[in-house]
Amino acid sequence: MPHLPLSTVFYLSLATILWAGNAIAGQALVGSISPITLSAVRWGLAALMLLPLGWRILRPGSALWHHKTRFLVLGLLGVGSYNALLYLALQTSTAINVTLIGASMPIWMLLIGALFFKVKPRFLQLVGAIISLFGVTIVLTRGEPTSLLSMDAVMGDLLIMLATILWAFYSWMISHPGKSPERQWPWAEFLMAQVLIGFLWTMLFEGAEIAAGHAFIVLNYWTAGLIVFTAIGPSLVAYRCWGLGVSESGPTIAAFFANLIPLFTALLSTAMLGDSPKLFHGLAFMLIVGGIITSSMRPKRSLNRYS
Repeated sequence: MPHLPLSTVFYLSLATILWAGNAIAGQALVGSISPITLSAVRWGLAALMLLPLGWRILRPGSALWHHKTRFLVLGLLGVGSYNALLYLALQTSTAINVTLIGASMPIWMLLIGALFFKVKPRFLQLVGAIISLFGVTIVLTRGEPTSLLSMDAVMGDLLIMLATILWAFYSWMISHPGKSPERQWPWAEFLMAQVLIGFLWTMLFEGAEIAAGHAFIVLNYWTAGLIVFTAIGPSLVAYRCWGLGVSESGPTIAAFFANLIPLFTALLSTAMLGDSPKLFHGLAFMLIVGGIITSSMRPKRSLNRYS
């Protein structure tokens, strides 16, 4: 039987809904703000909003400075590089390519867990990954899988592939804190450490974008509203929910929920355009959920929480 509390399902589902909104917002902002500038402004605002709750972790002598190397890596993988690569990918790649490649996350999660964290994937997790990917393919091809044959690879495809791999490493790191006592920290302080360091990494990338003459922003009520949304929903709320979900289910099972992002993206897009959901959306949802349920099933004697 599946071992997923309703709270875990809620946290991981809400995170994927908000990240689907982030993909739509990022696509809508193409041409209004450069990708690295968008990431920098997003995380700068998120850090300011989180500061009243998490400022204590920045005090001299706090646990952050004793584990600064670990958080330099967490900030780079989870906040700095992933989001910059995502927005860069949206500049050149199509939405179907980006989301299809991103849907490979369960496979990368299983591989990285086996190679670097000594967690051997179970047979049902492999089966669940295949079932879930079938569902994602149906969404992305709008029920016509043969359209995959006409897809062309571009630089954006490589960027989102790299982003997906880095996110898999990030998810395994937050589920295996090692000697770091971060699970005992207040949630705002743990998130503040990641957001602030990730913002500093992003500002380093922003310097390169400015030096290359590619940085720009066109502000109006529409773009400002979208940027504020990315700073609150997909940043603070989604990262908090993902952290809770990963800590309860483990990174491998959590990765299957990421396959809901293309489905939620399609549904949100059709809602914004006034279209009603199609039959293939329902079929895809059943397959993706079937993959999640299959991957979360484990023998009664299994004692490894993250297996």
